[in-house]
Amino acid sequence: MARVRACRICVETPRGKPLPHEPRPVLQASSSARILIASQAPGTKVHLSGRPFTDASGDRLRNWLGVTSEEFYDAENFAIVPMGFCFPGQDAKGGDLPPRRECAPAWRAPLMAAMPQIDLVLTIGIYAQEWHMGEKRHGSLSETVANWRSAWAGQALPRVLPLPHPSWRNTAWLKRNPWFETELLPFLKTEIRHRLR
Repeated sequence: MARVRACRICVETPRGKPLPHEPRPVLQASSSARILIASQAPGTKVHLSGRPFTDASGDRLRNWLGVTSEEFYDAENFAIVPMGFCFPGQDAKGGDLPPRRECAPAWRAPLMAAMPQIDLVLTIGIYAQEWHMGEKRHGSLSETVANWRSAWAGQALPRVLPLPHPSWRNTAWLKRNPWFETELLPFLKTEIRHRLR
């Protein structure tokens, strides 16, 4: 964790343009956590706070999981390891850029090896789904999340469950896909509760 928090790859040896601001890697991990939240990258509020999901997306995510803030921020319960550790900056329309390409190749394998108890990975967004699901991913993010049962079935540990991003930008997607709330979320909450210490 100390090595990751001191990381400056995206400034000193970037793939493409350097990070447009000072790096501030944000993650939460522990060798005893059983649940990994594999998200995209910190947004502006998280970059300022230095703590994962300290924004409206975090409120929605904790509601989806059925957990309190205390449970969520207990590293013995949840590892929160985004695909990119630092806020990547914004595009011309004010949306967040994709996760930096340096982080996952440099850090994903060593971090996963340091967390042997992980038996549930929640992949939030397409970048995490591509990395953690491989061939179990079904086309678009919507297709992948819609096929969550087939992704879950017959998996070796860790089990992987795909989720959309809990951003307000996905509110319309949630309205178009009511099965997410009526079918996937009850299953997810049961799996989370089973694993909490």
